[in-house]
Amino acid sequence: MSDISVAVPGAPPLRGLRFRRGRGRPDDEQVADAFNRSHAADGSDWALTAEDVGHWYEHSPGWDPAVDEVIIEHEGRVAGFAAVRHVPDTDGTQVYSLQCALVPELRRRGIGSALLRFNIARARERAAVELSGASVLLHAGAAEGSPGAMALLEGAGFKVARYFADMVRPDLDAIPDLPMPPGLEIRPVEATQHRRIFEADSEAFRDHWGGIDESEDAFASFFGGPRFRPDLWRVGWDGDEVVGVVMVRPMDAYDAAHGTRRAEVNGVSVRRPWRGRGLARALVSDALRGVRDEGFSSATLGVDADNPTGALGVYEAVGFSVTTRQRAYRRPLEGA
Repeated sequence: MSDISVAVPGAPPLRGLRFRRGRGRPDDEQVADAFNRSHAADGSDWALTAEDVGHWYEHSPGWDPAVDEVIIEHEGRVAGFAAVRHVPDTDGTQVYSLQCALVPELRRRGIGSALLRFNIARARERAAVELSGASVLLHAGAAEGSPGAMALLEGAGFKVARYFADMVRPDLDAIPDLPMPPGLEIRPVEATQHRRIFEADSEAFRDHWGGIDESEDAFASFFGGPRFRPDLWRVGWDGDEVVGVVMVRPMDAYDAAHGTRRAEVNGVSVRRPWRGRGLARALVSDALRGVRDEGFSSATLGVDADNPTGALGVYEAVGFSVTTRQRAYRRPLEGA
């Protein structure tokens, strides 16, 4: 991707402020730093390494970073980014996700509002070409620790569509011993099972809110990346059927910043016929014992707080508690 300046109408004339296209991998370290600083300012512990950013760029569908992303640069360093991705819901609803991260020292200067307008304009351009005549929704997220972002979105006509939460188990003591439901068992992840595990997880998430990516890029991301640790996963089986999946990975960037070892439970799924039997709780509690035995000292996860399967209660039952909350906002593209 070429390194060229981009005009963002309405952006403030701040000295040293520049908007440009990305340079690809040479930007990864600074993009990760800007992402981490932005999230920390919102009260979130989530953090990425440069390797995480590179892997995400390589396996994130629904956009072309060369034309759908703008890098925010201040005094020669990356200070954030804005991007537009096409992420349709599983029910066929056409959605463009507007994403933005900005370091705290540049907030409340009019940059965010200019980038929001820029993202909306890009989504409109894409929809006219890709989804001519279709009804389209815009999607954006804001942490409740960022009142400025919430006010910005609400002022632009966005309404809260869903609530999400980050949860933490600050230690790995007294993990409940929850047995697997009768007839089900946990087996180690083997390479020959990857496709079946992926398909089972995808099936389980098809009736959840929002979209799910079942592409080959998603498969490659699912079973790869710098933090891929299948030995920490827990997969439940009923005979030859994969019935539940708990994915776990280390939080390398968080650990480097805090001098600790934290595990991220970054995906929990149970197929519909096996729900309501305590399978998710059993898999998660066993995964927690596994990371404890590997020397980790805490664990974290993100959850759809409105999930009708009761996911929030599942995680509370195994010792997690809510630390931060986020809002998913939506509004129609038409008429904006």
